[in-house]
Amino acid sequence: MDTNSIVPALEAVLFASGEPVPAARLSLIFAVPEEVIDDAAQELEREYAENRRGIRLLRLGASLQLCSAPEYAKLVARVIEHRAAPRLSPGALEALAVIAYFQPVTRAYVEQVRGVDSSYTVASLAEKGLIEPAGRLEAPGRPTLYRTTEAFLRVMGVSSLNELPALPDLTEADGLEKLQDAVEKLKSRGEQLELDMEEKA
Repeated sequence: MDTNSIVPALEAVLFASGEPVPAARLSLIFAVPEEVIDDAAQELEREYAENRRGIRLLRLGASLQLCSAPEYAKLVARVIEHRAAPRLSPGALEALAVIAYFQPVTRAYVEQVRGVDSSYTVASLAEKGLIEPAGRLEAPGRPTLYRTTEAFLRVMGVSSLNELPALPDLTEADGLEKLQDAVEKLKSRGEQLELDMEEKA
């Protein structure tokens, strides 16, 4: 298959999936190199942008997914009758930011940076699918390591961790506040992709 014939087929597969699909898997399905899949994805992105379509193609690490255009988020939410996703609390944002920038990390490390117990917050973030276990640290007790997920990328409105803003100096008095502000700004970019989130921490 050439790029022209793959483009509509790729659109159909991603639309039907509804979830992120790894480019490597698409390469196997279409029996073409990943470079051809990437070319087709770029063509889809171009078509959506040039024709001002209500669909966007998201790149989530090495995966692809279709989503609604952010400018139509409120209309989409009204049609499907979803409530707006509540904002994460400052404590949850702090913990999430620490994990995002220093992953993989243990809960103890998150607590060390934040200076408060983070048991509930880390468990809550994992329950929401924003973080996930990433093995265990080779240390006494073998504590669980955590990393961010593809859902985190969607909520933040970025394709990869490389798009996160530069890490503020956490040794400064307002370092965590700056980090929290940066993550909150990113989160507002991805609000069209709602998660059913409740945060009490």
